[in-house]
Amino acid sequence: MTDGIFLGASNGTPQTLNLKRANRHGLIAGATGTGKTVTLQSIAEGFSAQGVPVFMADVKGDLAGISMAGSPTFKNADKLVARAAEIGLDPYVYSDNPATFWDLYGEQGHPIRTTVSEMGPLLLARLMDLNETQEGVLNIAFRYADEEQLLLLDLADLQSMLAYCAENADTLSAKYGNITKASVGTIQRQLLQLDSQGGAAFFGEPALDIHDFLKVDEKGRGYINVLAADKLMQSPKLYSTFLLWLLSELFETMPEIGDPEKPSLVFFFDEAHLLFTDAPEALEDKIEQVVRLIRSKGVGVYFITQNPIDIPEAVAGQLGNRVQHALRAFTPRDQKAIKAAAETFRVNPDLDVETAITELKVGEALVSVLQEDGSPSIVQRTLMAPPRSRLGPIDAKERAIIRSISPVDGKYDTEINRESAAEILAARGQAAAAAAQAAKAQAEAEKTAAVQAKVEAKAREAELKEQARLAAAAEKERLRAEAAAAREAAKPTALGRAVQSATRSAASTVGRQVANEIGKAVFGGSSRKNTGGGLVGGLVRGILGGLFK
Repeated sequence: MTDGIFLGASNGTPQTLNLKRANRHGLIAGATGTGKTVTLQSIAEGFSAQGVPVFMADVKGDLAGISMAGSPTFKNADKLVARAAEIGLDPYVYSDNPATFWDLYGEQGHPIRTTVSEMGPLLLARLMDLNETQEGVLNIAFRYADEEQLLLLDLADLQSMLAYCAENADTLSAKYGNITKASVGTIQRQLLQLDSQGGAAFFGEPALDIHDFLKVDEKGRGYINVLAADKLMQSPKLYSTFLLWLLSELFETMPEIGDPEKPSLVFFFDEAHLLFTDAPEALEDKIEQVVRLIRSKGVGVYFITQNPIDIPEAVAGQLGNRVQHALRAFTPRDQKAIKAAAETFRVNPDLDVETAITELKVGEALVSVLQEDGSPSIVQRTLMAPPRSRLGPIDAKERAIIRSISPVDGKYDTEINRESAAEILAARGQAAAAAAQAAKAQAEAEKTAAVQAKVEAKAREAELKEQARLAAAAEKERLRAEAAAAREAAKPTALGRAVQSATRSAASTVGRQVANEIGKAVFGGSSRKNTGGGLVGGLVRGILGGLFK
């Protein structure tokens, strides 16, 4: 059956999934224990055999058995053989399938990583349950990082960027809008919570190359990519956000090819209700857009869920291939789901669909698929085909063997930490701190120099004053000495005084003699005889004596 995938038989009539319409998406629904996982495994095997790569999440840990061939010693092997015979699946031969194991935590498979930039603010806001204001701040951080060419690779980069935004809120708010430290603090707390849940392992490099999901083996069989999700399910938001990111990456990476002969990749989304639980309207719009448009990229998306009403109508309307296992009418919500599921099928006049849904046995389902012309087939009650691979988990040794022969062995196992926002911002901070320290040291040096110059100026001023005082004192002393010398020079010497005294004595004697002579000449005779003459003569002698002193 090279033109389709054998799903099972209805009253001996084969029910086949048309490969040309397999990219129109699908739904596998049913209550717990009705056979959804077995149906998923069987359909995945069919795609792989047709050369179509598959991706699926292993929520319970039992889908890893698809990598190993089934065995007649399996406890339910007789039931599988009986079912194969009942629906005409001949020959029914056990076989394995090429598989690649993946794990976000790198424990049970190759690590899957993406960068914070590739995840984007919308999905991160969903992952961290941010409100509109906080999401706006996150968008600002992404915008600024993009404009400044700062790579946001891991959570450390985003934390550093948020811290930078908080520190420079006034500057950035003027250009991008209000940034509050309270919003930044909330985002950082959510990042810490995400980190504590192991989400940090998901962000980093080397980032996943989506083309590694599209490989085929040497026999032309498509690889089945199995994501270990048993631990991941403990963080349901991380699980759903990761799968939505993966869908978005496929949409952005895969080329436009229209409706191919067969899909390029089939994506099985188990526990699909987690994607839509508490999802904001913007996120639902994003999911609807991706599901609606990714079909033209050759990617088929199949949702697996317990209740078909878990899928929003806008998305459910895109699911053309449907396999509905049994539902139980235990609650009003269950009854609503049964009625809604029955109304989605193309009417079969020979089948009461609403009643049949509650009566289906394990491994039995209502099937309606898109036909060659694109119309849905009439719903049929179908016995589903059993898988050829192992039903159940594999052990650690088998997992290690499969992992060692993986086509991507060694490509993602070692984490790379190249220079990005955290390192650049840290370097900028260190440079700014060093510059501030240098400026502070320069200012202190200048202050010290100014103080020293002031001290030196005062010392110089004091020195000049002292020099001026000393000069003035010296000048005063010089003048005093000169005056004293002048006075000393003006005093007569002993010889001078003797000569002066002798001169005065001689002059006095001469004066008296001259006076006597003049007296005699004037008055004649002795002065003693002439009282008048003596008086005049005495007067003349006194005058002349004074002149000769």
